[in-house]
Amino acid sequence: MNTFKQNFCMSSKSWLLIVVTILGLAFSNWSWAESAQFERSEDNYKIPDVNVVRQDGYKSAFVKELDDGRPVLLNFVFVSCSAICPMLSHVFSKVQEKLTKEGQKFHLMTISIDPENDTPASLTEYAKKFAAGENWSFYTGTREASLTLQKAFKAYRGDKMNHASLILMRSIPGKSWVRLEGFVSPDEVVREFNALGANK
Repeated sequence: MNTFKQNFCMSSKSWLLIVVTILGLAFSNWSWAESAQFERSEDNYKIPDVNVVRQDGYKSAFVKELDDGRPVLLNFVFVSCSAICPMLSHVFSKVQEKLTKEGQKFHLMTISIDPENDTPASLTEYAKKFAAGENWSFYTGTREASLTLQKAFKAYRGDKMNHASLILMRSIPGKSWVRLEGFVSPDEVVREFNALGANK
């Protein structure tokens, strides 16, 4: 099994050390490219008819949030995760900064895999930690809705403590999704996003 598909949210000190080391590289003179290890693929997913709750408390159909006219970048996290989720959110924060600077149209979507504990209020606080702006939305809802979405995007790994680093992106409805699984840098995410040609 590839290392990036293994359990990144385990409480093991060794795994935490690995993640801390990777985060350290992001802020050091080393480039992300030197530490990146990810797999790129393309896939099509059937979007399920479920409702979600945004961090501001607004309830909506997931497909309505997804297909709002903006190209989408999507990931799965949970607030109390201390390993892979902060790294994923840091990457999204940097992607947000870069795409905003480029004047791009985009919608970052973060879906909770721990909806029983991730309330709109806790997601709002989590969003603040990563300077989430108007183009980055966080979603919770029922446990059933979260599981349905995870399974629809082939992100389900059994439980929240055993999920992978995953970023998905799509230009417009009907197009294939680009799937980036593993340690991917913000620059690489932006390159993949620009390759979609969504803003051209």
